[in-house]
Amino acid sequence: MMDFKELEAFVWAVRLGSFRKAATRLHLTQPSISERISRLETTVGELLLERSARPIQPTMRGREFFMHAERMLHQRDEAMKLFDSEEAFSAPLRLGTIETIAHSWFPDFMRRLTERYPGLTIELTVDYSPVLNEKLLANELDIILAMNGYLPQKQIEYESLSPYEMGMFVSPRHAKTLSESADAWSTQLPFISFGKQARPYSELVHYLAEQGVASPRIHCVSTLMTIVRMTTEGLGIGALPVSTVLDEWQRGELYRLALPVPLPAMHYDVIWRSANHPRFCRGVSRLAQQCACSYAQARRDDMTTTLFSGRWISPSVSSGTTEATATHH
Repeated sequence: MMDFKELEAFVWAVRLGSFRKAATRLHLTQPSISERISRLETTVGELLLERSARPIQPTMRGREFFMHAERMLHQRDEAMKLFDSEEAFSAPLRLGTIETIAHSWFPDFMRRLTERYPGLTIELTVDYSPVLNEKLLANELDIILAMNGYLPQKQIEYESLSPYEMGMFVSPRHAKTLSESADAWSTQLPFISFGKQARPYSELVHYLAEQGVASPRIHCVSTLMTIVRMTTEGLGIGALPVSTVLDEWQRGELYRLALPVPLPAMHYDVIWRSANHPRFCRGVSRLAQQCACSYAQARRDDMTTTLFSGRWISPSVSSGTTEATATHH
């Protein structure tokens, strides 16, 4: 089987018309050039060079083969350029993300990603973290933005992203009822959360158990926007990433519960298999971190430095007629 070293010896011998000059060009000895070309001729089964001519000339078949050999060397050189710079990456990127990220900083990330890698195309999958992790392990995805902890650590690399503060929200129509007693928030309405496959669901169950709610009623919903809609329609208490419903909260379409103990934040990572293109994946990871951080900071600024009219429900210890009030937290 021929190799690129044999093709290089043949191409440069034809170009320069001399074994000696080809040897100088490739930093080899003249016998080495001759040996490589002889092996190539043995492989193809025909003479490729007229050795008696000065300068050396290709045979008829050699002239035909020369064009293919040049093309093969050029294609090799182009392929190797992929490893010179991560910016040259142009293959389709199979990217997975959870819906919470898809509805927050992901559009900015996509815009900046395609600006940095102009030749890139994206094949996007939006799903729960366990499913994305399985697809990553099966080599059906290249990079995922999801919760970590599902895959053997020795098989992956990852970088942390800015966490999401979680909160419980209700429709304003329930404000009076939930403000009248300390335990109304945990007994009066069902909760609305992501599906049972998603970690936010298990985190909610664990949190409620710690608050003494052993058998909570929880509506499981597969999409973030449906949880928001069901909550604004008054169908229950939505356990939601605060930043993704900040607009509804500001407009007074949702009230936020002042819980006795805060919900645990949701932590996500950029995750890729160790065998993947390391420089490119780290470049994508850094970009995702920047976008997540910028988004988190902007949302914090919205809550502290603008005319934020977020409404809170602070349950009363004793029964009464205390109503939810607009407060700055």
